Amino acid sequence: MHSVRINELSNHAGTSVTVRGWVTHLRSSGKVAFIVMRDGTGILQTVLVKSAVAPETWDHFARLTQETSLSVTGEVRADARAPGGYELGIADLSIIGASPLDYPIQPKEHGIDFLLDNRTFWLRSPRQVAIARIRSELEQATHDFYYSRGFLRVDTPILTAAIGERSGLFSTEYFDEGNAYLAQTGQLYGEAAAAAFGKIYTFGPTFRAEKSKTRRHLTEFWMIEPEVAFNDTHDNMRLQEDYVSFLVQRVLERRGAELKEVERDISKLETVKPPFPRIDYTDAVATLQKKGSSVQWGEDLGAEDEALLVEDYDRPIFVMNYPKEAKAFYMKENPDDPRTVLCDDCLAPEGYGEIIGGSQREDDYDKILQRLREEKLPEDAYEWYLALRKYGTFPHSGFGLGLERTVAWIVGAQHIRECIAFPRMMHRLRP
Repeated sequence: MHSVRINELSNHAGTSVTVRGWVTHLRSSGKVAFIVMRDGTGILQTVLVKSAVAPETWDHFARLTQETSLSVTGEVRADARAPGGYELGIADLSIIGASPLDYPIQPKEHGIDFLLDNRTFWLRSPRQVAIARIRSELEQATHDFYYSRGFLRVDTPILTAAIGERSGLFSTEYFDEGNAYLAQTGQLYGEAAAAAFGKIYTFGPTFRAEKSKTRRHLTEFWMIEPEVAFNDTHDNMRLQEDYVSFLVQRVLERRGAELKEVERDISKLETVKPPFPRIDYTDAVATLQKKGSSVQWGEDLGAEDEALLVEDYDRPIFVMNYPKEAKAFYMKENPDDPRTVLCDDCLAPEGYGEIIGGSQREDDYDKILQRLREEKLPEDAYEWYLALRKYGTFPHSGFGLGLERTVAWIVGAQHIRECIAFPRMMHRLRP
């Protein structure tokens, strides 16, 4: 018999179907048994009546354990009390793959290190499934957002000779070419692509070798990085707020069940609509000092400072025009205050902090060459990048949104390690 997925059962009410999946819960009174199973698309309650099935079918039930893979055949019945609104009356049952009684993830409290050591099994739990579905929705929403606005997706190199940020690098020998680095960002190549295609976005893995153990850091994470020719810093922030608002509304519209599973207070998300408040860095420092922070002008803002800044807002905010020394070499000097650059950090509310870093790029050849020299970066590695400012230079802006940080904020996770299937952190390279 043709098998169907659990999320398709509403199309088969009153008919007999076969469903394949894994056992999550078992219960029996001796005459009637209940099997709750999952197949990756949903949860299904099945009912097995001893007197209505062959003896070998009942014997198969007795051999079931948590995570046994099985195939069940029976009639689909509407039942408002059942998960998903349908249950299946079993006529036949067969075991596909047995599961020993020592399955690692038991229905009890486990420590985070144990769960991460057993991440391949932890992924099967309802909360982790919900987070993964929300992440997938955000990825699809990203493609829909940029495609509908005429952006071209460009895939940029992971191995590169040029760096984009000051943070640590993972390096490897690259044949006779010397050291290559795992990309911290696709931005530099995105700028070149914007000169060819007008407006582009990149979507891929990035790597930072920072020795950080905070809840907001991974060594391997995913970034979405648009770059738009002729956009200034204000255009850039408008694109950011439109994009972030689109992502949040998409999850509210399509992933209500998953938000309920992770127990997210959706009222905190329903207020996320443009425009987002804009605060100049200098004003932000003054505000923070009044709130008791020790931050001084010229310093980058830490996680605690960001949390203090957003506590008075119900949506993300922009902090603009940071000091030049606190930011990357490629950011455009602020003509109104040469100590600063035309940039912004988009900070999520509820203490989640920076989810986007963006800027208008320096389009003056001499100024960006000077910045490279100040940072003691190898000019030969950036020859192609400098040439963009030589042949038809143009104002342009872009930003990078960290996918895992955005997922963490939207689902209300306390640590971004739950927001990627297999997290890589300072002390975790397995599984």
